[in-house]
Amino acid sequence: MYGKYKHTVDPKGRLFVPSKLRDELGEAFYVTLGLDHCLSVYTETGWQAILDKYNALPISQARKMRFLFANAAKCEPDKQGRFLIPTELRQYAGIRQEVTFIGQGGHAEIWDSEAYDKLEQETLTPENLAQVMEELGF
Repeated sequence: MYGKYKHTVDPKGRLFVPSKLRDELGEAFYVTLGLDHCLSVYTETGWQAILDKYNALPISQARKMRFLFANAAKCEPDKQGRFLIPTELRQYAGIRQEVTFIGQGGHAEIWDSEAYDKLEQETLTPENLAQVMEELGF
C-alpha cells in the first residue's frame, strides 16, 4: 500500500476507505493502535501474520502485545465504503475530523491530519530522507 489520502470522519465516527486502498484492504480489515499516536490498518492476511507471530511467542513476551489486541477492531465497510472507528481508537490517535491515510507497504496508517502534517513538515527534509535511504542501504 502506498500514497496519502485525506478524508473526513463523520459525526458518528465513520470514515470512508480511500478508493485506491479499497481493493487492497478487502471486505474486512483490522484497525488497532499504531506507533506515534496513529492507527494501523491491516488486511486479514496481514492481521493473521501478526497473530501467527504472537502465538509463537513465549507467554512472558506475548503479554506485551495485550494492548494491541485489546484495542483492535475488525472493520467491514458498508456499501458506501464507510467503516466505524471506535471511540477509544479515535481518542488514542487524537482524531477529530480530518484524517490522513498513508500507505506503509504491507499496511496503512490513519492519522489526525493536523498531527500528520506537523510530523511531515518537521521530518521531511532532504537531509532526513538521505539519512533514511542510507540507513536502509539504498
